[in-house]
Amino acid sequence: MQVILLEKVINLGNLGEIVKVRDGYARNFLIPKGHARRATDANKAEFEAKRVELEKQAASKLTGAQGQGEKLAGQTVKLTQKAGVDGRLFGSVTNGDIAEELTKMGFAIVKAQVRMPNGPIKTVGDSTVSVALHTDVVVDVKVTVYGETA
Repeated sequence: MQVILLEKVINLGNLGEIVKVRDGYARNFLIPKGHARRATDANKAEFEAKRVELEKQAASKLTGAQGQGEKLAGQTVKLTQKAGVDGRLFGSVTNGDIAEELTKMGFAIVKAQVRMPNGPIKTVGDSTVSVALHTDVVVDVKVTVYGETA
């Protein structure tokens, strides 16, 4: 199925590109989330009429994400979890825990934006995670986990 991208999609294309994707990906993800529309003649004409407005919206989203990224860069998230004597956690620190703590700090972050390259944190100490505020704005945040003995 051919679709017109209404915003930049990672590993697929930029705003306004017409790309061929699998039917299920288009029907179940791209179209319902508002990332794309079917590439019919009517939709192509409608997109060209709205192109300038969509590009302005995309630019404003990028500018907002860059501003939030500058504030978020260099922040340290401090979490306390129950841990054993050897420094291993009972459980783990997940992207949801980090997103929740960032939200408490005043940043509007959802757990899908927190990317943990090495998986959940399972030990006491410092780690670095990435926060994707936009497809073009990814900020590294330091996470410090303190152990609480049970």
